[in-house]
Amino acid sequence: MNYFYRMILGDFKGRQAYGIEVERQDIIDGELVKIERDSVNYISTHKEKVKKLFDLVSKNNVSPIHLIDVIGEYVDEYVSDFN
Repeated sequence: MNYFYRMILGDFKGRQAYGIEVERQDIIDGELVKIERDSVNYISTHKEKVKKLFDLVSKNNVSPIHLIDVIGEYVDEYVSDFN
């Protein structure tokens, strides 16, 4: 099982917004058998805030299933960045 983490950039109402994607790859006998992904596309317009969350999830090997459990409160807090 391998985890991959990506910081993603998108456009939200004409403004740059950053998010996080987590991917898990299941490999059996050297063959990729399953890919699972989850993402939160629009976390904040502030790259440095999202970078801190990115570091948190990647250092703690957060799975796609648990992504929102780990960063959900931060996402709720950062919603004001879009105002």
